[in-house]
Amino acid sequence: MEQKKRWTERLEIMDRRIIFLFVAAAVLYPFIKPFTVKLSVTQPVKDFYQRIEKLQPGSVILLSADWDPGSRAELYPVTIAVLEQLFTKNIRIIGLSLWPAGPKMLDDCFKEVLQNYNRKYGVDYINLGFKEGREVVMVAMGEKITQAFPEDFAQQPVNQFPIMKGIINYENFPLIISVSAGYPGTKEWVQQVQKRFKKDLISACAGVSSPEYYPYYESGQLLGLIGGLKAAAEYEILLNKPGRAVKAQGSQALGHYTIVAFIIFGNILYLINRRYLK
Repeated sequence: MEQKKRWTERLEIMDRRIIFLFVAAAVLYPFIKPFTVKLSVTQPVKDFYQRIEKLQPGSVILLSADWDPGSRAELYPVTIAVLEQLFTKNIRIIGLSLWPAGPKMLDDCFKEVLQNYNRKYGVDYINLGFKEGREVVMVAMGEKITQAFPEDFAQQPVNQFPIMKGIINYENFPLIISVSAGYPGTKEWVQQVQKRFKKDLISACAGVSSPEYYPYYESGQLLGLIGGLKAAAEYEILLNKPGRAVKAQGSQALGHYTIVAFIIFGNILYLINRRYLK
């Protein structure tokens, strides 16, 4: 006759889908009953914010949206926040992407933010779209941007737009902003553009990429860095415009606590069962 398993043994081999349900409940709970997670703003995020604040109203900056729908949950909120700060300071934006889906992501961000601002396409902002070539395109833009991007996202000649008047290459930008999910992205902007053309560069990136980029920040090659959703929430706090990133902190925190709790619980069960086996 098979010996009945102890409760600790049954728990140790329980269906993992139960754990998934607990994690899902933990993530969804803050959307039903929101709560505030206290955040302190880190220095790389402060530096990102301050570098934009130093821009003169009317300046034209370059924004590269190198991400796709797979990174939307993390990079859509921070792109929205960056556009908010730029438009609030009356900074004009030339946007582009080295990822095929990037222009559509940037276009969605423009549409949402522009509901609160009276800005005109081709005058205050433009979306140059996508260009294949990765580092080759980056270097080509150092010679002539309109040669690398002769048409915008809507396939209209860029030379007809007032915002492009006087824009030749990187020398015409006081600042480059990289919003990056991977390759090509912030690392390549540092290696191919910042180092070669000596341009001020700041980055907002996916959390998984941030450890690779912090050395660039520490060396001064990046003048500011927002790494991941938590840092994006800190940035929203600096802007005094809590948005998606701040709201997501409750779900992220409770989800992490639940996973850690299950890890601890699983190890306790293992130790108890090992004692019985002895």
